[in-house]
Amino acid sequence: MMAEAGAGGPRLAELLALGRRLWDELEASTEPSSGAPAVQDKVRQGLDALQRAAAMVAQLELFSENEELEEVASADLKFMLLPALLGGLTLKQVDLSRRTEHLESAREHFLRFLKLCRNYGLGSFQLPPAISSKEGGGSSPTPQDTTQSNLVAMAMSRTAKIERYKQKKELENKLASMSSAVESGTADDDQIREFYILQIQKWIGTSLEEIESIDQELVILRSRDAAKQAPPGSRGPSRPARAPMKPFILTRDAAQARVFGAGYPGVPTMTVDDWYEQRRRQGIAPNSQQGFGEPGFLPCLSPPAGAVDEESQKQQQEKKEEEDDEEALQKARDWDDWKDTHPRGYGNRHNMG
Repeated sequence: MMAEAGAGGPRLAELLALGRRLWDELEASTEPSSGAPAVQDKVRQGLDALQRAAAMVAQLELFSENEELEEVASADLKFMLLPALLGGLTLKQVDLSRRTEHLESAREHFLRFLKLCRNYGLGSFQLPPAISSKEGGGSSPTPQDTTQSNLVAMAMSRTAKIERYKQKKELENKLASMSSAVESGTADDDQIREFYILQIQKWIGTSLEEIESIDQELVILRSRDAAKQAPPGSRGPSRPARAPMKPFILTRDAAQARVFGAGYPGVPTMTVDDWYEQRRRQGIAPNSQQGFGEPGFLPCLSPPAGAVDEESQKQQQEKKEEEDDEEALQKARDWDDWKDTHPRGYGNRHNMG
């Protein structure tokens, strides 16, 4: 296998090195926007180099499903990273009109990398399902089953994320301590092999995280596209427009209506019964067949029996007060008339005034 890799000459190694270098530069970039021309130019160069290298690896058949990890040459292990690097660079493209296409393409690269690692026994992880398997039919689960399965999945996902994060930190520390020896050429074959295997294991965790993020973004994008394509009538019936209400003063009875009407001639007044009748004609207030919870129902217009008795007593008291006021007013008028015809001190014959 090593001889076949060498048959491709240094060209294959150079393409991988170029793609890897551009990836590292993009990760450490301080550009304020990922859509900057310089950034996107590096993305295109990196994708071109890695795609050419992947085509050469496929032509050379460096990896096989019937092969064990021990059969792969140490120098060839680094080429297993090609699909993962392709997925990472594909995600850095910023063409919004092709965002869904880029997400699906990146997901396929990451999934191909994970399958290759599983075939060689690198890492213990569960492969994410293919996109097509999420769109299958079958009986719909009950809401209770769905909720329970979601809770279990969330707990498992959280545990897996914590474990992957710990492993990632450990791998980064080991790689940092070994990189200088490998890059300088002073490392032996065992160290080189361990170094590349650690890199592969690090990218396994990265690929699992990226696929999870891709799936979440795809759900959002497809929901948005479905909402745009749906006809306007399918978004639910629209409510009929209500005529704007004019301001008015709600009075208890006709007497109050006269009083307030005299004070506010520009504002129409009506009694509760008048207002209720007007709303009923407009189709807002309920008729006798409408229920309590239906639109337009006004429970305050149908008070309980106790409230009716209390209201009746209050009206009688007010009527009595009005009658008393009229009697007192008449007495006052008679007294004024009497004073007009009788001078002050009239009838005081004993000088007692």
